[in-house]
Amino acid sequence: MRVRLEPSGLGFEAEAGTTLLKSAESAGIEMPSSCRNGTCRTCICQLLSGSIRHTVEWPGLSAEEKAEGWILPCVAEAQSDLAIEAPKAFSVF
Repeated sequence: MRVRLEPSGLGFEAEAGTTLLKSAESAGIEMPSSCRNGTCRTCICQLLSGSIRHTVEWPGLSAEEKAEGWILPCVAEAQSDLAIEAPKAFSVF
């Protein structure tokens, strides 16, 4: 599945069964991260389009944040093509 990061326009392929953060890193894209288990919220991003599945039952997001489209890429997997607001993402290449 294809993931597009805004506003940079960077993109990568999300591998099935792999978190968005790991897929981005495999493609040479760095996104802010710290704990990698869904609690610290360092990687929080806004989902603009598409659908994801969090790999933990209740990631560090409130019900309101989830309803507003906030996601934690360190514990999220793509379920479709995605567009994500990730202003601090950058290419390491």
